[in-house]
Amino acid sequence: MAYRRADIVAKALDVLDAYGLADLSMRRLGSELGVQPSALYHHFANKQTLLAALADEILHRGARPRVEGAWDEQVTAISRELRDAMLAYRDGAELVATAHAFGLGAVTPDTELASAYDAAGLPDDLLPVAVSTVLHFVFGHAIQEQTHLQASSAGAIDDQPREASDFELGLALILDGIRSRSAERLSDGRAH
Repeated sequence: MAYRRADIVAKALDVLDAYGLADLSMRRLGSELGVQPSALYHHFANKQTLLAALADEILHRGARPRVEGAWDEQVTAISRELRDAMLAYRDGAELVATAHAFGLGAVTPDTELASAYDAAGLPDDLLPVAVSTVLHFVFGHAIQEQTHLQASSAGAIDDQPREASDFELGLALILDGIRSRSAERLSDGRAH
């Protein structure tokens, strides 16, 4: 049976959920599809491009309609969406954060955050730092949450899953800092 790229990505997400990122190999994926691993290279140049496609698919599946509103409401919605999308798949946070760090995929949140900040008139020198700061927080928080949950579920730690998350408060603190710094720059006349 000939597989399309989308079929391979869908099966790879199943393998990721079942076995985790460390055990997602071209060999295992080929076996799950009933093909030789070399057949996968017709669709993906290497494992890194497959992982980038998985990261993009995770974000695509987690996409929600964009909210209208102030820049900080948009940034909050984008951040929630990213976090929820990554947490929906075993090791999803690690996968998406790694693909993003390597510049192989998962760039949609960058673009969306930059657009929200730009619409707010964020000073040019703060825009890329504001984007990366929020992304680093969301990636790091999701990785920590996912790692804790998986370790607790596997019995590796004697800790129950946490009842509440401090994600919203942490994000609000970051946005308060961006808002404050932006206001300082604008009042000094150093916006652009």
